[in-house]
Amino acid sequence: MDHRAPQGFPALHPLLQHHVVNSLGWPGLRPLQEESVRPLIDGEDALLLAPTAGGKTEAAVFPVLTRMAHEDWAGLTVLYVTPLKALLNNLAVRLVDYTAWMGRRVEVWHGDVGESARRAIRADPPDILLTTPESIEAMLASTKTDHRTLFANLRTVVIDEVHAFAGDDRGWHLSAVLSRLEHLVGRPLQRIGMSATVGNPEDLLRWLQGGVDGRAGRVIAPGVAVGEAVRPVAGDADIVVDAVDNLDSAAVLLSKLYRGQKRLVFVDSRRQAEELASMLRGFDVDVYLSHSSLSAEERRRSELAFAEARDCVIVATSTLELGIDIGDLDRMIQIGAPSTVSSFLQRLGRTGRRAGTVRNCLLIATEPRHLLRTLGLLHAWGTGYVEPVVPPPVPLHLVAQQIMAAMLQEGALPRYGWQDRWAATPLMHVDTLERPAELIVDFLVERGYLNVDGGAMFLGPDAERVFGRRHFMDLLTTFAMPREFTVLAGRQEVGTVEWRALTGVDGPIRLLLAGRSWKVTDINWPMHRVQVEPAAGGGRARYGFGGADIGRQVAQGMRAVLLGELPEQIRLTARARAALADDEDRLRHTVSPHGPVWTTTDNVRKWWTYEGSAANRRYQAALGPALGEELAPQGGVVQPDAITLHEGMHTGPAAERLEFWESLPESERPLPAVPATLVDKLKFSEALPVEWAIEVIARRMVAG
Repeated sequence: MDHRAPQGFPALHPLLQHHVVNSLGWPGLRPLQEESVRPLIDGEDALLLAPTAGGKTEAAVFPVLTRMAHEDWAGLTVLYVTPLKALLNNLAVRLVDYTAWMGRRVEVWHGDVGESARRAIRADPPDILLTTPESIEAMLASTKTDHRTLFANLRTVVIDEVHAFAGDDRGWHLSAVLSRLEHLVGRPLQRIGMSATVGNPEDLLRWLQGGVDGRAGRVIAPGVAVGEAVRPVAGDADIVVDAVDNLDSAAVLLSKLYRGQKRLVFVDSRRQAEELASMLRGFDVDVYLSHSSLSAEERRRSELAFAEARDCVIVATSTLELGIDIGDLDRMIQIGAPSTVSSFLQRLGRTGRRAGTVRNCLLIATEPRHLLRTLGLLHAWGTGYVEPVVPPPVPLHLVAQQIMAAMLQEGALPRYGWQDRWAATPLMHVDTLERPAELIVDFLVERGYLNVDGGAMFLGPDAERVFGRRHFMDLLTTFAMPREFTVLAGRQEVGTVEWRALTGVDGPIRLLLAGRSWKVTDINWPMHRVQVEPAAGGGRARYGFGGADIGRQVAQGMRAVLLGELPEQIRLTARARAALADDEDRLRHTVSPHGPVWTTTDNVRKWWTYEGSAANRRYQAALGPALGEELAPQGGVVQPDAITLHEGMHTGPAAERLEFWESLPESERPLPAVPATLVDKLKFSEALPVEWAIEVIARRMVAG
């Protein structure tokens, strides 16, 4: 970077300077925005870190628009990628203004965008396209889209909420698609990532850059101690913990609390969201919902109403954890506990944005296990801990997906040299896969998914049979979708429900969806459509939910709380203190300041580790049949605090087994047993040898 060149606000294009002051009414830029200007104008990669509502969007977009003007870019030159369609719609409102100031255009392309709008984009591409990784993949594969022409002028990719991608298979997918785009256009693309606070920003930047050496890039995080734990100070946030008997009691409490204020309530699942919203409506609360099974129109209606309303509640799953703008918020309430500190920070950052207010959160435990896990998470937060973002290990199934998706894009791949398309991603590296990627290609050929003719590879008939449904649409996304039915009230789409909500009922079927009760009047099983009419009297809300793992630091926080170390930055209600006293009486014998504890109750022995879900799965596998006699049940739900031995089993053999297991090299330690049902749920598992699919799942069960 040339330090003699203008920095910060003076380096922005004069039109942007004018509109920042006169249209936005800002006295200047925020620190993150100031520090981002010069590096991004110079074309560097960057990871921009700031809390929710920290101005990250402008920190990325203003320098990119300046560079676009200075270098006279034409056509589609910028992709702006987010994890959620709702976030794209939300961002478009702002970016339409920002681009118009510069005489430029922005458009949106995702699964809810109709074909007529897509035709218009193909015919006259905008300067910036807001989209998702799956939509980019679909554009590359579509016969309707001339992707070489559409992406020919591409220069920059902005990735919002990059942490939400990188720790998931969607991150591997995005990284691979970006590499294929670079191969397509024949040049590196500037990569700009935006994220809330993470525990390993330098690693996340490296991931963002595709693991490629020699690319200019930096973490930009003014005021953030990058890589250091920063303890929150008491008084910086108003954190209150309460405990009630069940969700019904929580609904009664919420119907009375904070009346006249705008309240955002996070829950663990879509089922809880529907049930809580229905209860609150029964108490005459103005309530809205946001979760992934609502129709696009229903979500927009809720988000618009909530942005404009004052005395109301919106009940949401993690869909509103990310940066969707819902206006000024007075209160954030959490039912249960988020599974990670980073998730809690995202949600907490929704509040305290107005002058004279502080961030706040009321956490309500509705089950006995919730309270201790909530306090364990707050203990980890109180120490300044934030989870590192780590990509899932051994993504073998995504290598198979990428090979086949690239064939849809190009028609064929060379039998040798195909790896060039993925030179700018670590996905195909031996270090990532722990075997050459060529072995996966060999298996695809052997199984008939790929045909080889001379020096070229094509999709074979077996690939079309297994993955060709809906024009290969299932091949273009990395997340598996359960079998869902579209719910229609007349011609109006309300949302979707899983098949299990429509079965096992004697008499009329009543559903809960969008916080309202519906009576099912017709089910079209072949078309996956359900006709409903409004009804009274509740209903069913059934969605698959396996629960999230609890990490080591949160589990250790649970142990610390039982040893008397309550976080100093929080307050407990009288109910929560009474419930905690009950937990302490019940579990005091399971903790010791000296380490894990063995206990015996009714001839059942437990080893209380408080090391988290992943570690306890490793210990469970160590006590399985791979190393001798099976000493502990295998499979099933593993708790973050303890391992249970078989009834009547003594602690001596188990302790000896664990000591032996500790002495083994990592490569020789047994992995957990994987039920066949989990193999079926791994997307693209059919494209791998069964033992490799099992390995992928088992390795992920113990990662963390």
